[in-house]
Amino acid sequence: MAPLGPLPSQASPAQSAGEGRPTLVGLTRGGLKDHLAAIGVPERELRMRVGQLWHWLYSRGITSFDEMTNVGKALRARLTETSTLARPEVVAEQVSRDGTRKWVLRMPAHPGDRGARPAQIECVYIPESDRGTLCVSSQVGCTLTCSFCHTGTQRLVRNLDAAEIAAQLVVARDRLGDWPGGTRPTDGLTPAEGERAVTNIVFMGMGEPLYNLDNVVDAVDVMSDNEGLTLSRRRITVSSSGVVPELPALGERAGAMLAISLHAVRDDLRNELVPLNKRYPIEALLDACRAYPGLSNARRITFEYVMLKGVNDSDADARELVRLLKGIPAKINLIPFNPWPGTRYECSDWDRIERFSDIVFRAGYASPVRTPRGRDILAACGQLKSETERLSARARLMAEAAQVAE
Repeated sequence: MAPLGPLPSQASPAQSAGEGRPTLVGLTRGGLKDHLAAIGVPERELRMRVGQLWHWLYSRGITSFDEMTNVGKALRARLTETSTLARPEVVAEQVSRDGTRKWVLRMPAHPGDRGARPAQIECVYIPESDRGTLCVSSQVGCTLTCSFCHTGTQRLVRNLDAAEIAAQLVVARDRLGDWPGGTRPTDGLTPAEGERAVTNIVFMGMGEPLYNLDNVVDAVDVMSDNEGLTLSRRRITVSSSGVVPELPALGERAGAMLAISLHAVRDDLRNELVPLNKRYPIEALLDACRAYPGLSNARRITFEYVMLKGVNDSDADARELVRLLKGIPAKINLIPFNPWPGTRYECSDWDRIERFSDIVFRAGYASPVRTPRGRDILAACGQLKSETERLSARARLMAEAAQVAE
């Protein structure tokens, strides 16, 4: 396991010298068009210029405007004066024994940041034999306070904007050499050159995506554009704890796959595990799932169910889960609980998980048991918590004093 710590600087001039200038990385086509219009590009050229920038940003992953060889020198100079190609800063990286990578990303200071400090989030890459999945965050912190989730112990700082969400994929492709001509890590775990390293996106990092729906939808548009990052919407999954009023809009506007963090089959228990249930109880949530736009056997909803020893893992729980989901095209992901410092829960015993899975499978539902990945670096499901929150008040004061001294 590689230790969590500062990384050597790998910033290009475009990434390191952009104070006061906005970055173009992560912007939608509309955002690029607005920026170009603001710096004086004639209306008749906007569509062509947006297409050029889109190609260089999202097909080639450039880090300098000078690399835009089909863009005139005058416009390149104007872009350099008014903007950057900065990514979120990778301030720390951990590599698990199983190849999972966790990045702590620092976003530029944002008007919504408390104390005007740059916010930090975590983003996780999980390599598998048939795919490479990137777990992205949609908020800094979370409001949901799910009792089994480490992220839920962190207060909400703010929503990420669409560019900050999409830029997590850009950063991952940078770090993994996942651009044309890129150099892959020599760890023997990342897919070989010639294969796409990131094939799937899951919105299962920090935050509740449906409390940031507009930005999530725009980010999905950037990630799935077939002239840029080119991920299929069927390979993008948005996970929600069940913000019922926003589910129809997610299906209609994003066209992404849906995952629901269910975790209990009774309202009294789910009220404890997922407090949002007090507002949107199980019956209302499942009614909304049955009406989810585009739902079919080919576009099933994934129900996530964390296995908590002696809490929600009995045979009776498994049978009730099957009853509740009757009529919903679904698969059920059973998630062995991933421990974190201070939690009061334990993971179900393996034979109990297998017994639960067997009951669900015999009822006709796919019920894979999610292999824990990145547990040793707190990168597994439910373990993410930004480095911003981990710093104690004393450590923050010391860091600020050191900056003043410098």
